[in-house]
Amino acid sequence: MWKIKQLFIILSLIVCAVLYCHFVRKVLYQDETIKKLAGTINELRLKDFDYHNRNDVLADFVNVGEGTKDSFDDVLVIYNRVPKTASTSLMGVAYDLCKRNKFHVLHINTSRNMHVMSLSDQRRFIENVTMWQDKKPALYHGHIAFLNFQRYGFSQKPIYINLIRKPLDRLVSYYYFLRYGDDFRPYLVRKRKGNTVTFDECVELQENDCDPENMWLQVPFFCGHHVDCWEPGNEWALNQAKQNLVEHYLVVGVTEELEDFVAMLEAVLPRLFRGATRHFLEGKKSHLRKTYNKIDPSPETVQKIRNSKIWRMENEFYEFTLKQFHAMKKRTLIEKNGILEDGGQRFFFEKIRPR
Repeated sequence: MWKIKQLFIILSLIVCAVLYCHFVRKVLYQDETIKKLAGTINELRLKDFDYHNRNDVLADFVNVGEGTKDSFDDVLVIYNRVPKTASTSLMGVAYDLCKRNKFHVLHINTSRNMHVMSLSDQRRFIENVTMWQDKKPALYHGHIAFLNFQRYGFSQKPIYINLIRKPLDRLVSYYYFLRYGDDFRPYLVRKRKGNTVTFDECVELQENDCDPENMWLQVPFFCGHHVDCWEPGNEWALNQAKQNLVEHYLVVGVTEELEDFVAMLEAVLPRLFRGATRHFLEGKKSHLRKTYNKIDPSPETVQKIRNSKIWRMENEFYEFTLKQFHAMKKRTLIEKNGILEDGGQRFFFEKIRPR
């Protein structure tokens, strides 16, 4: 009987020991699980903190970008268009892009198509375009001479762009335009309608419409509003036109390379001209305006015009502009898949202190 009691006690102790060990293991396992869970929670907290911090950094970056965008939204571009240089074709692209790229295009209509303004109108014009915030960013275009905003004490300096053409080609185009018009607005009656005298005949007869002095237009458009600018053959005007082109114009292209000029505008003014190159190439307005019944002048006529002082000066300005444009194009654009585009950023910042 005593032996049975001893056996029962031993078995009870064994069972208690097993249960105790099992309980201890469970407690230890739960402690380990709790520790792992706590570590996981801490990791998640750290990740969440890091995520929000990165979001804050990104938000700061976006805010900086938005600030930069705001500064570009204040941009003011003036295209003082020289007549018969394909300016209508270029503006067709701008009008097509303005809604998509969110900028405004405004035409400057002057009384009797005058190319110069009175002093009071100059002041009014400058006040209007600089203070009309609802219409910024803006591209103003019109047949007006260069105007220096700083002369009137305004701090905002507009971005000037322009396009010029070989002087004799421009004169011949304008000569026939006055007689036959173009395919842009063929219903309009032009000033010389009914006059069938060719340009060659006009030069032979020494009539006013083909007088070389009529070529004196691109130089004064860049020279400005000074009275000497509009004096045909004025040397000071030519030099002033060159100086203004270098100091005040962002880019000036040539009609003969209109596609390249559009590509340059997209590269240097993407806020307004993003997508302009492809639109120009694929759209229907790349050759929007063509003069009717235009006849190329004979070699004899060309030589007579080239013997004039006005042609030599206007051509000097054209060659000066062409040289500048080619240099800028070479530095700025690359050809990719047959299309000219921005060559990309070729500078970076380094050795920034303090760290």
